[in-house]
Amino acid sequence: MNDDSRIRIITALAWCLAWDKKNNLSQDELSSLHQMRQALQKGQDVPESTKTFIQQAQRLYNTFEDSTPQTLNELKEKEDYLKLWEDKRRIGLVYGGATKIKQYVFEAAKLPDIRGASALLDRINLVDLPAFFSEGQRSLSIEQWLDTNFPNLRKALIPELIIYSTGGSILVFCPAEFVNDLANAIEKRYTYETLTANSCAVGDTFKLLEFRFGLLQEKIEDTFWFDKYENNQDNLIIRAYFDQAEVNDPFERFQNRKNFNELVGKLANQFTQRRNGNKLPKKEPTDKERPSRCYPPIFETHPYVQRDESDRRSAIMKVELPNSSFLSEPLARKRLVGEIAKVDSSHGWYNNANLEWQPFDIWISKWVKKFEDFLDKDENQQLASRYYGNVHEEVEQARSLREIASASKPSGFVAYIYADGNNMGGYIRQKIKTPQDYRLFSEDIFKATEKSVYKALAEYLHPYQYTPDAKSSRTNKEPVWIHPFEIITIGGDDVLLVVPADKALEIAKTIGDEFEEYLGRTGRYSLEQTAPNLLAHRYNTGSIPPSKCLLSMSTGVLITAQDTPIYYADKLVSQLLKSAKKYAKDLKKKHKYYGGTVDFLVMKAVTMISSNIKEFREEGLIKNKDGESKLKLYASPYTLYELGGLLETVKAFKKAEFPRSQLYQIRSLLERGKRTAILNYRYFRIRLTNEVAKQELKDNFELAWCQPKDSSNHGNLSPWMSLQESNSQDAKEAKMTYETIWRELVDLYPFIAEETEPLTEQATTLEVS
Repeated sequence: MNDDSRIRIITALAWCLAWDKKNNLSQDELSSLHQMRQALQKGQDVPESTKTFIQQAQRLYNTFEDSTPQTLNELKEKEDYLKLWEDKRRIGLVYGGATKIKQYVFEAAKLPDIRGASALLDRINLVDLPAFFSEGQRSLSIEQWLDTNFPNLRKALIPELIIYSTGGSILVFCPAEFVNDLANAIEKRYTYETLTANSCAVGDTFKLLEFRFGLLQEKIEDTFWFDKYENNQDNLIIRAYFDQAEVNDPFERFQNRKNFNELVGKLANQFTQRRNGNKLPKKEPTDKERPSRCYPPIFETHPYVQRDESDRRSAIMKVELPNSSFLSEPLARKRLVGEIAKVDSSHGWYNNANLEWQPFDIWISKWVKKFEDFLDKDENQQLASRYYGNVHEEVEQARSLREIASASKPSGFVAYIYADGNNMGGYIRQKIKTPQDYRLFSEDIFKATEKSVYKALAEYLHPYQYTPDAKSSRTNKEPVWIHPFEIITIGGDDVLLVVPADKALEIAKTIGDEFEEYLGRTGRYSLEQTAPNLLAHRYNTGSIPPSKCLLSMSTGVLITAQDTPIYYADKLVSQLLKSAKKYAKDLKKKHKYYGGTVDFLVMKAVTMISSNIKEFREEGLIKNKDGESKLKLYASPYTLYELGGLLETVKAFKKAEFPRSQLYQIRSLLERGKRTAILNYRYFRIRLTNEVAKQELKDNFELAWCQPKDSSNHGNLSPWMSLQESNSQDAKEAKMTYETIWRELVDLYPFIAEETEPLTEQATTLEVS
């Protein structure tokens, strides 16, 4: 740990010890504590009255570097451990954040409302809650709100108490007496600002030694320690609590669990219980009862009162924006914040409604402004030149999906990209053992995610000149340059974007690659260099990169028409993300693959899927014609390396000018069986007259994707790939599953542009029989 981190943690611990169980301090005591903070930051002597707190905090901090003793006797024999254990003072931990986020964000159907809901939650996460601790931009309104609702709480909070506050959740130290007040304040702030968003916060107090060695019994000799764990490893409950799949040494598993991380795990369990509406038991009989979360915010409606556009609450106003809209107050807040987030100052309609709530414009997250600031940095000038090109006019934010879809080729289609980190929980269980580890990990993930998104957007998109038509919401119909994307949210390791359909997969792949690259450069998440596992990839060009980072991203990509309902698109892209994460988990288990995965779907009609994607694929795209081998008419999900290969394969088909009618015809013949599809592919391929085109297909499709698993088999499976073999030792009984990229290849064909000119000036034609 660096010196700044050390000072920050010691300050937080000493501050909490000084407050102990007091709910107020005299002015002199507070003054001494603030002098202590300043002295620690400047490396000066601290006030005499605070030295005992500093000594105990330093003693606890120093234990973070100690190894875990194998027996309780060793623990009790060490003087520093004994002094920490005998200290009866407790320090609080509070964990909280928004829950059921998508229910709140996608409750509305229009992009401005979704943008506003996401921006409002971001502001609470990144501005309001840190402002409780005077972290970041100071807000008199938030301070007044806190003083009115929770007197004395603000005095007990300082910036050093924050462990992390990104990614939609917050974890902080807290003086023991204010744990419940702070948890209640977090929940109340979300309700006060959004009216309807769900949130949850929990807190608990712990003895000093528990911050190093996890949960301990009141009588320390009764604590479940390594000797008991070693003798009871076969117990299913104990195994589930301590075991980590990749750690074989029992003592290493034990010490990975018995540390600060165990305290956070306890809070996470309490968080789940409270979020589900359960009542948590009091720690002490004298503790105050916390407000119940059994009942979410409810707005009364009436059958004869006009409802708002979401059809959930009674409308309180009718406004022209530019179309006539009925808004309830929660929806009005989303709409207002959405306008502020897209840098649109025309929200006089809200001021005319005479509502008390104000959004504090300067603190609303403007992702496009952050993207522009990213490109303005000196180290990103080359990227900025690539993105802006010859565009020197002012570039505005896209106001609707129609504007984003107009930048796609073919126009009218957008893509939803939903990405989430892999192996985060496993990494935290094995590697994160101290408060500083949590803080550093949170900062790394947030920065890696944000910069990866910005770099991917700048790499593959360019400002687009949009000419408003009659259906446009813009009052000025003059052509305007726009950023052709919408960042709905970037939170922790979560990303939700809307981009033009023709660049979606390149952007998704680059986000995954850059995420791993950024984390790899920190040196804290590197994976031991090993040879690439060929079995993890179905695409093979002889240059398969090995996994380099312990963490990665899985991504769902939905390419669909611009008028697809946003809530429905979100539902489908969430299913695609779930599928991609499952595939990543399976590859890690089977082949030690730590990289990213992508699952995508091209949906040209809303009626294409009537249930969910998994059922659609299992029931409609898996065949078993000959009774011996299973045929999968799709190959998703893909690894990032495979996705790059798929894009190159589509470009190769375009470069070869393989007749599109034959592409569709071979796709229709896939269902007739393996041999029929192979025969028809060979028939159409052999009739291509251009020899260079034939070689392109051979190199980028047949050799790259369709080689038999058995190296002694020199046959040709195109357009099929052998997926897996039966465990049966009898070759006659062995069964194979065959899959094909052909369906995805055909779906992507209109959306992928070829990078080079066609191989010949004349179109590649079929021989005339």
